[in-house]
Amino acid sequence: MFEASEIKRLIEQGLPCEFVEIQGDDGVHFTGIVVSAEFEGKLKVRQHQAVYATLGKLMGNEIHALQLQTFTPAKWAEVRGGLGF
Repeated sequence: MFEASEIKRLIEQGLPCEFVEIQGDDGVHFTGIVVSAEFEGKLKVRQHQAVYATLGKLMGNEIHALQLQTFTPAKWAEVRGGLGF
């Protein structure tokens, strides 16, 4: 079983982020929001790959699933209120 707080720590350690929120209560399935300037000009699939890279071999093993929403800082400024942040 894995903790959402540990996933958050690993993402923040491996990628410069302005905001990270990870949730999950069963220890293997998680959802998350990651905001990073590193996402500028990248397709969503590349943004997600950048986040998954911070988790390495944990993905598909200890972490069975991580459903992501990724945003650039500018896009986050537009949508965060609608998401409750």
